[in-house]
Amino acid sequence: MAMDFEYEKINSLKIGNIILIEDIPCKITIIEKSKPGKHGAAKARIVGVALFTDKKLNLLCGTGDDAKKPKIYTGNAQVVANSGESVQIMDLQSYETIETNVPSDISSSDLQSGAEVEYIKADAQTRIVRIKGK
Repeated sequence: MAMDFEYEKINSLKIGNIILIEDIPCKITIIEKSKPGKHGAAKARIVGVALFTDKKLNLLCGTGDDAKKPKIYTGNAQVVANSGESVQIMDLQSYETIETNVPSDISSSDLQSGAEVEYIKADAQTRIVRIKGK
């Protein structure tokens, strides 16, 4: 299943935007633009952090090129079960249950059954962003 996305010009991107780098959704942390030279167009170097793995990725392209912006779904959920390394959550609107890993920046002991969390989802990948009420 292909990820839903839309196009946006590299020139209009800002730090904090989410784009696809190597088909991985990444949050932009650094944008460096160079001026056009005698024989070339202006270039942009973009550094992004993968939303679901925290891996740093680089993109080098022309400022007039298009970037793919993925459609990211954010939602609220309740923890149903916690098995230590993974946690099962239930969306509070659709009642869909989702299995996801415990993020490295959140303690597994804080994700007790009944806790409300905020999560992001792109395609088949899901990540808990924060625990509500903390």
